[in-house]
Amino acid sequence: MSRILIAEDEGRIASFIEKGLRANGFSTTVVADGDGALAQAVAGEFDLVVLDLGLPKRDGFAVLQAMRRARVSTPVIILTARGSVHDTVAGLEGGADDYMTKPFRFEELLARVRLRLRPADRTPEVTVLRHGELSLDLRTRRAETPGGLVDLTAREFALLDLFLRHPGQVLSREQILSHVWGYDFDPGSNVVDVYVRTLRRKIGPDRIVTVRGMGYRLG
Repeated sequence: MSRILIAEDEGRIASFIEKGLRANGFSTTVVADGDGALAQAVAGEFDLVVLDLGLPKRDGFAVLQAMRRARVSTPVIILTARGSVHDTVAGLEGGADDYMTKPFRFEELLARVRLRLRPADRTPEVTVLRHGELSLDLRTRRAETPGGLVDLTAREFALLDLFLRHPGQVLSREQILSHVWGYDFDPGSNVVDVYVRTLRRKIGPDRIVTVRGMGYRLG
C-alpha cells in the first residue's frame, strides 16, 4: 500500500483529500504546518507528498527546497491557490514533480497521484474499466454497452468512473458529490440524482441501483 503525506492547513480540504485517497486504497498522514511536513518528509516513510504552498511556520516552497537539499527524492505534487505562471515555474524548478491549482477535482488529483507512483509500484496502466458488459475507456472517455458506444459529458464520465472503481459498493450522495464535484459541493443539492438519471438513460436503467436512504451502487 502506497503511503501519502498530505501537507494542508485547511482542514476541510485536507479531510476531502484524505477520505478520497483512503477510499482508493492509499495510506495517508495529514500535517497542517510546514515544520511538521518537512519532519515527516525527511523521515522517508512516504511514497508521495501532496504539498500546499500556503502552510504556516514554513511555506511549501521552503519545505520543498529543504527536502531536496536533504536529498529526499520523494515525488511532490504541489496543491495551491497560487495559479500564476511564475509560481508554477518556481515550484517545478524548485523540485516539484507536478503542480495543481485550487479549486480542483479529486479525480484529477487521483490520476496525478497514480501517475507519479506508477514507476515505483510498477503498476501497469489501466486504460479500460469493466463491470459485466459495461466498460469505460479512460482514453476516449466513452462507455460501451451491449447497445454500442456511448458519448459522455465530463460529469457523466467522472460519475461512471467512480461507480466502476467501486463495483457493488453503496456510494452516498455526499461521497459522489465530493468525488465528482469537488470539496465546494452543496450537500443539499439534488444534482447527483439528476446526473444518475441521465447516466441511466445512456448505459441502461438497471445498471445503477438506488439504495433507499443510503445512495447508489453499480448493479
